[in-house]
Amino acid sequence: MTIKDIKDKISKDATVFKVGGFRPENTIEESWIGKVTAYKSDETIPTDKNGELMLPLAQIYIPNLPFIHPNLSKTKILTVFISNEYPECFEKMGENWVIREYENLDNISIKELSNPKSFIKPFPLKAEINKDCPLWDGGGLSSEMEELINGLEDSGEIDSYYDIADFHQKEHKMGGFPSFCQSGIDFGEGFEFVLQITSDQKINLNVIDSGSLMFAKNDQTNEWSFYYDFY
Repeated sequence: MTIKDIKDKISKDATVFKVGGFRPENTIEESWIGKVTAYKSDETIPTDKNGELMLPLAQIYIPNLPFIHPNLSKTKILTVFISNEYPECFEKMGENWVIREYENLDNISIKELSNPKSFIKPFPLKAEINKDCPLWDGGGLSSEMEELINGLEDSGEIDSYYDIADFHQKEHKMGGFPSFCQSGIDFGEGFEFVLQITSDQKINLNVIDSGSLMFAKNDQTNEWSFYYDFY
């Protein structure tokens, strides 16, 4: 198997989100970070277990993305909120983080709501498609592929895995592979990584210490799982 064959074998498509750099049109068909404007008529910004408004984290308009994760194939808009005090990893959705999915726009209202205590700077997002590869200890590689790559290192054909895997996408993204800072974890049976919001100076978000917020969805139960780590 050639190096190119290995790169093709370990790669997945991902929608990578670039922050700002263009003038938004403020339509429902835009994606945002640090801002949520899409709500049902009876919805508002959710509150956490302490009764405090959550931080509007992201609003993703799915249909015009260059890559759509299969677990979101029926979703038109996805919105994400998180408590100012981070939830525990794998904590159930509801008290400290919320994802809302809308399969149609019939009952969606545009509301200019904000949390005055939010420190996240809102920016529109530009979506691009990129190939993504897993981190060495982040899961995503089969045992056979790990063995093959170890063999290439032992033979001196490569110095390390990252001579091959030089295209991991660390930005905000949908799909691809999570950007674990620590050794990779398992979201659980039936769950697949879907969305990542990462530390970003431009939006004034630092996940503890240059970490990332990662969200996975179960394609059987439609449940979401939440995890984050940092350096």
